[in-house]
Amino acid sequence: MPRNKNAETRYRILDRLLANRYQHYSSEDLRQLVNEELEEMDLPPVSLRTIVYDLNYLEHGPFMADIEHYQIDEVSRTRPDKTVKKNCHRYRDRSFSIYQQKLTDDEKYLLGEAFTLLGQFDGLPNLDGLERLRTSLNVRSQRQILALTKNPLEKSNLLGELFTAISQRVVVRLDYHRFQNPDSQHSVEVHPYLLKEYNRRWWLFAAAEDTGKLLNFALDQIDRLEMLPTHRYVDCTSDLTERFEDIVGVTLYEDRHLQEVVFWVSDVSLDYVRTKPLHDSQRPIRGERADQLRQQYPSLKGGAFFAIECIENYELIRELTLFGRELLVLSPADIRAKVVDRISAQYQAYQSLC
Repeated sequence: MPRNKNAETRYRILDRLLANRYQHYSSEDLRQLVNEELEEMDLPPVSLRTIVYDLNYLEHGPFMADIEHYQIDEVSRTRPDKTVKKNCHRYRDRSFSIYQQKLTDDEKYLLGEAFTLLGQFDGLPNLDGLERLRTSLNVRSQRQILALTKNPLEKSNLLGELFTAISQRVVVRLDYHRFQNPDSQHSVEVHPYLLKEYNRRWWLFAAAEDTGKLLNFALDQIDRLEMLPTHRYVDCTSDLTERFEDIVGVTLYEDRHLQEVVFWVSDVSLDYVRTKPLHDSQRPIRGERADQLRQQYPSLKGGAFFAIECIENYELIRELTLFGRELLVLSPADIRAKVVDRISAQYQAYQSLC
């Protein structure tokens, strides 16, 4: 067994890395990844020699781990036009672990709830090993308590494959099309970072491998996905959740600025808008400013005034039109004009049916 806590910590990290089937780790790769985690725990880094000794100890010591040593072709870091041989290591049996953990009854119940919740997503149940994990842990499915709205994907395994690519830090090649031009196919290699659901549609946020530019793709426009485990994955250096703080939906225009949008809501829709804000920044307007708005717009009877701060995009305009005459945009003028144009176009379309 490990002679000190630092060694045991390394073995736990290596145990997890060696079970990974989506990366090809050399001894140097393992050293870098182990040291990254040791640094986070304020522990000293280790040398390549130590990692080699650790692998030998796992393989021939008391654990008797069956470690597979194999080679792959990898693009040279110094010569992109050349491939080199890379010596890699992993467990031959991906379900093997030197640590056997038992679950309490409470943990099994919570896992059962988690499996039931995951089962509501069309892609995730197709992840390899999900059902096998449930069976091996002897976790029974619970009656459904939480129900989420689903939008079925034609390729039901796509969500699961992208989930795996992100969690295992694997570069992917996407073949996709645009709804406006479905016959035109495009291909791009990206570093996937985040899956986000908005308005019953799933989106992938990823960085283009050639430019590093952050892109988003609707999953129902992706035709084919190929994992590229030999490509070096580059982590996202920013917090992607911050990207959505200033917008409604998923579309962010870098050249547009933050604006305060002021709107009035009638008594009919007041409780709906109050309890389900259009944006996280939504706040009611009260006091002197509300009195000024009453004087400025005397035709508005009852209701209440609200303000949000966000960057204008397609999703914002759509949200502002959903309540019809029960929600009226007061400012800024450019956003109000776009709402009016959208409603007018809809009205004219209905008029043409008469």
